[in-house]
Amino acid sequence: MNFLEIAQNRQSCRSYDETRSVEPEKLDAILEAVRLAPSACNGQPYKLTVCRDETAQAVAKATMGMGMNKFSIQAPILIVLSEMPYVKSAALGAKVKGNDYRSIDIGIAAAYLTAEAAAQGLSTCILGWLDDQKIRELCGLEYPVRLVITLGYAKESDSLRPKKRKELSELVSEK
Repeated sequence: MNFLEIAQNRQSCRSYDETRSVEPEKLDAILEAVRLAPSACNGQPYKLTVCRDETAQAVAKATMGMGMNKFSIQAPILIVLSEMPYVKSAALGAKVKGNDYRSIDIGIAAAYLTAEAAAQGLSTCILGWLDDQKIRELCGLEYPVRLVITLGYAKESDSLRPKKRKELSELVSEK
């Protein structure tokens, strides 16, 4: 599958097949893709915590506040992306330029993770609605949790939905 095919076929999964587990080699490929993702000054200011079994269930519950993300309990793996301190050169650049490079880098890492998962035939959903403090306690994390990504196989009934996106003319200009 080329990248455009991945982009066309990847969607947020909200219906996981609870009878299928993720093969270790597929998870390894996904984590390797994140390791290779670009980041400011190659600092990789994030930590990935792979949660399974009871921990995954507890983390899923910590994403369900106010009735959100009920499907997350179905996913066999939840990957917690927490923010780490900048490397010195990126910290200086962020201060001088007033840019939050960590958030950008975490977004890139999430994109690589979800794209490689799609290439591996797996489904994901990026969750930003979460209880940071609870997940930190569950995972023994010192720094803020920025995203949780559900990972697993979609149920067969979870068919590809039409993409609702802006037209290129709304996104792109040339000067």
